[in-house]
Amino acid sequence: MDSLPSLPDLLAPGLSLIFCGINPGMRAASSGHHFEGRNNRFWRVLHLAGFTPEQVRPEDDHTVLRYGYGLTTVVPRPTARAAELSRAEIELAGDAFRRKIEQYAPRYVAFLGKMAFSAISGAPNVEWGPQAKPFGGARAWVLPNPSGLNRGFDLDALVAAYRDVRVAVASMP
Repeated sequence: MDSLPSLPDLLAPGLSLIFCGINPGMRAASSGHHFEGRNNRFWRVLHLAGFTPEQVRPEDDHTVLRYGYGLTTVVPRPTARAAELSRAEIELAGDAFRRKIEQYAPRYVAFLGKMAFSAISGAPNVEWGPQAKPFGGARAWVLPNPSGLNRGFDLDALVAAYRDVRVAVASMP
């Protein structure tokens, strides 16, 4: 399915936070909207963690820009599962992704899952939460992936993790 287009970024200069997925899912890429997957919990978690006053629908994903947040992915190639990406493919995408973050200069970048951050930062043992070193000039944070395939985090744990980054972003001028 290489004919699927890449999912367009929702970015603007100087955002408070850019959420960074590993790569687009097939459904998201075919619809052109971030986190479109049936079982993806991103929009619900975002709302419950206090990022948005209402739960955004995937087709309204562009509204996150109003709140000072952006959406992008490290690897542009859509797959059914992120596990279909090789570490080498993620590493190859890393330089272009770092330049993108430098160009848009958000205060924070939140990686959704450890896989991409580990591959492009060269850090083999990544912890959840804030990272010691900035990424592309932004403060880096690693959040659990909201995919329905991620069974390691229930809804409450996801909301708590996302709320932590929201509080950090809100407390930084």
